[in-house]
Amino acid sequence: MKNSFYITTTLPYVNADLHLGHALEFVRADSIARYKKLADFDVYFNTGTDEHGMKIFEKAKGQNISVQEFVDQSFLNFKESVKIFGMSDDLNFIRTTDKKHENIAKDFWMKCFNNGYIYKKNYETKYCVGCESEKTDSELNENGECPDHPGSKLEIIKEENYFFKYSAFTEKLNKFYAERPDFVVPDFRFNEIKSFVERGLQDFSISRLKNKMPWGIEVPNDSEHVMYVWFDALTNYISTLADEGVDTLESLVASEKFQKYWVNGNPTQYCGKDNLRFQSAMWQAMLMAADLPNSHQIIINGFIMGGGGVKMSKSLGNVINPKDIVDEYGTDALRFFLLSEISSFEDSPVTMERFKDCYNAKLANGLGNLTSRIMKMAETNFEKPVEIPQMQLSEDWTPALIAMNNFNITEAMNIVFEHVTELDETIQSKQPFKLVKTNKEEALEIIKNLVIKLHNIGQMLTPVLPETSKKIIEIVKSGKMPIEPLFLRKD
Repeated sequence: MKNSFYITTTLPYVNADLHLGHALEFVRADSIARYKKLADFDVYFNTGTDEHGMKIFEKAKGQNISVQEFVDQSFLNFKESVKIFGMSDDLNFIRTTDKKHENIAKDFWMKCFNNGYIYKKNYETKYCVGCESEKTDSELNENGECPDHPGSKLEIIKEENYFFKYSAFTEKLNKFYAERPDFVVPDFRFNEIKSFVERGLQDFSISRLKNKMPWGIEVPNDSEHVMYVWFDALTNYISTLADEGVDTLESLVASEKFQKYWVNGNPTQYCGKDNLRFQSAMWQAMLMAADLPNSHQIIINGFIMGGGGVKMSKSLGNVINPKDIVDEYGTDALRFFLLSEISSFEDSPVTMERFKDCYNAKLANGLGNLTSRIMKMAETNFEKPVEIPQMQLSEDWTPALIAMNNFNITEAMNIVFEHVTELDETIQSKQPFKLVKTNKEEALEIIKNLVIKLHNIGQMLTPVLPETSKKIIEIVKSGKMPIEPLFLRKD
């Protein structure tokens, strides 16, 4: 029986097109899902759309259409958009407007309420619509604005709301973190959240008055309130596991699917660093409040920055549309750049010049040219394809496998391309295409080993470049030089 593995992205809001940051999170999660499948895991891969909240409500209102019509169309656009990232065919999609999700979110609320972790009170706070979260003065810039959404005026919320008793989980989370030293990857992000929690947690609002923000899941037993968008959306990570007919929290938890993937599947969540608190503290406290198992690991991405280390922003005009890259260079080129050139955990600058340099140097002149050179020698000197041994991966590949297990995909790709460089150097130093004239037996042995190692490279690229790796493996099996280069050089 296969081991199970669960992995999920965060759910993008459907109020705007997907950007390069979304692409980074999606292809990283996808490459880990593919890697686990190759390691013979039964994988459940989740993503979807966050469809409630003020941003969605205002966007639909601005387009003069109903909110339901807006989110329905936006979801279809989202499903179409993620195709350009080369996602796995069995990717599961959850919508926070799905009836099963709404029912389970309500049950989740009631579980927390009945356990004594939800209460009602009057309060006043500053609120950033862009982040869909409250802001303390210490979190604002010198102009009193949210640093992630400068120029956008903060709302002042003064009303009676339901609150989650976050403060009750300071010690519980500290204990959980101590027991799980690898819970957040990388370590420095884990240190950030541990420091945040150790300072003491403050209860936070988890509802909005329906007459002010009508687009949300109605609070159970109180029709005047809707759930705060984050409290609702975070429950998608478990509601996604509800099959048809499973629409209560009790039936979900009792289901084979929940036990298989959430309880025993090491549930792993990818997110950006702006989601650190929501995923690794807030969501974990909510799970504790509902008497449910915690996530297994939270993997934190850095931001993609524009030139000069400035965060990408439409207002600054430094945004790169991933669709434009795919249209000109192909899906695997986009995936390769994001997975090999962008730091696995730190912020990274991205420009089209940097992308083109990477594409030409590593894909066109590197991997593509190497494949053509090796297979030309093989086709010229062998009557039939080189036989690939059953167990062909050597210990040389162990560091790459370790890196993938640690979610350091960039490091794994660096190791793969060290092997590409090594094969180029072997061809350059031993020149088997010349040696075949004076020592045919030795030359043929060198070419044979080059073909086997090229096949290994193709295998190791499978999670990252699914189409390219497939081509390399098929080319090796055919024993013939590719008719067209894997990657055309771009000037």
